[in-house]
Amino acid sequence: MKASRFFIGTLKEAPADAEIVSHKLMMRAGMIRRVAGGIYDYLPIGLRSVRKVEAIVREEMNREGALELLMPAVQPAELWQESGRWEQYGPELLRFKDRHERDFVMGPTHEEVVTDIARREIKSYRQLPVNFYQIQTKFRDEIRPRFGVMRCREFIMKDAYSFDKDKDGLAESYRKMYEAYVRIFTRIGLEFRAVAADNGSIGGSGSYEFHVIADTGEDDIAYCPSSDFAANVEAAEGLPLIAQRAAPAQELKKTPTPGKAKCEVVAEYLNILLESTIKSIILATDNEGAEPTIWLLMLRGDHSLNDIKTGKLPGLAGYRFATEAEIVEWFGTPGYLGPIGTKKPVRVIADRTVANMSDFVVGSNEVDFHTTGVNWGRDLPEPEVADIRNVVAGDPSPDGKGMLEICRGIEVGHVFQLGTKYSDLMGATYLDEDGKPAPMQMGCYGIGVTRVLGAAIEQNFDDRGIIWPEAIAPFEVVICPMGYDRSDAVREQADKLYATLQEAGIDAILDDRGKRFGVMFADWELIGVPHRIVISDRGLKEGKLEYQNRRDTEATLLPVDDAANVVIGKVRAALRK
Repeated sequence: MKASRFFIGTLKEAPADAEIVSHKLMMRAGMIRRVAGGIYDYLPIGLRSVRKVEAIVREEMNREGALELLMPAVQPAELWQESGRWEQYGPELLRFKDRHERDFVMGPTHEEVVTDIARREIKSYRQLPVNFYQIQTKFRDEIRPRFGVMRCREFIMKDAYSFDKDKDGLAESYRKMYEAYVRIFTRIGLEFRAVAADNGSIGGSGSYEFHVIADTGEDDIAYCPSSDFAANVEAAEGLPLIAQRAAPAQELKKTPTPGKAKCEVVAEYLNILLESTIKSIILATDNEGAEPTIWLLMLRGDHSLNDIKTGKLPGLAGYRFATEAEIVEWFGTPGYLGPIGTKKPVRVIADRTVANMSDFVVGSNEVDFHTTGVNWGRDLPEPEVADIRNVVAGDPSPDGKGMLEICRGIEVGHVFQLGTKYSDLMGATYLDEDGKPAPMQMGCYGIGVTRVLGAAIEQNFDDRGIIWPEAIAPFEVVICPMGYDRSDAVREQADKLYATLQEAGIDAILDDRGKRFGVMFADWELIGVPHRIVISDRGLKEGKLEYQNRRDTEATLLPVDDAANVVIGKVRAALRK
């Protein structure tokens, strides 16, 4: 490719609405342009990187025997109504009517459509297992799209769906996809972790997310540096931090705490550790035709509630926070809340750590008072106990092999074991060896293709621009001739080198625009091409070309006759890593 025939739309400044590095640099490098909130054009240089991600994904999907198909972006509402997600999915599901007043959606995902394919096309166990995948545009109507391609409304995704006879078959398909994902993100050149995760609205049982490690990530990842354990904080098990409950050592006492409602200020006022205080969180679940059930969840003062774990507890599906009127009705006051002396009965659930505490402090259900020296058994009945907190750095790892640390991650992939969730709801059955109908076991495997670009940039940049991993750079090599339009020697050598690289299968671009070297270098450093070769009259007189890797601080001189082979070797070596 010659630059004079290519579109290069670099900008000196990023738009004011670009908040994070990847958004700023993708705009400045001429990769994307905003059309509407969360909707972008992919300009030629950006699309080249998209296609390279897609190529790696296709190769690894095909390697594992997955079969590519293409499903429609527009889906009929009937399929979503069958699965129950028409009501469940929420406003992110863009619903609309056609001219005949029939309901449709813009697909944010394709479980319903692929299950419909399976139930129509797969009749016998002899047709299983099978894994269908596609690379397709998705649409999710995010309430606040932001961060460029990281949280947009329209995006490109690879989604795959496996169908098996039984759970053992599903486990094998799941293993293959997990290993394929490891190869994909390794080949792309990302620092990533596979972390245990919650299945969310898609449903099913086990799942893992693949996260690119970056400070701008929206997810907190708990991991153990001395083992392979890693999990999204929302799914990480919080072990009890107190091994055994101590015997009571303090008397129960109502203590004045004027104007001190929060655990942090109560601990400071009473000159005690924050870890001795209890945080009371009041939830409600509605009962048709009757008053709501009020729940009091007890966490140690320095811990926070994990809403995902909480929503999975028996009786707490679809919970909400209690209103102030409900809190006053059940507790007698809107603050200083605790489990002792409530006005009406409440369901008490204590976190595992709280269940092993003694001599702790709770609200007295009276303004300006807390109760100290509280103990289970003596002052309170034994509670229901559950893991309801977010883990924090320094917690013991659930695998028993060290202590947890917390980092930030950008989710770029997710693998699910769906089981028969959709098969049961939509009647996707096959005839087994005995001629009896049985539901297909399903798996679901997604990669955010366009999000991978943003995540890669968040890991690889400097003050001059993007530093692409070789595998997904828009070009592998850029040739920068000084005075291409003025020097016959420079032009001849540049054309010769370009032809040699092309013949070797190297994805190179020759900048024949005749720009000043400062402008030329600034463009390619911003765009992030990994390898740069500079050709000048001075260098040619000395028999040298100038080579610099995008990560290098200084250039090195290469003999003219050997330069092509050296650069070809460097590109190929980088792609083999």
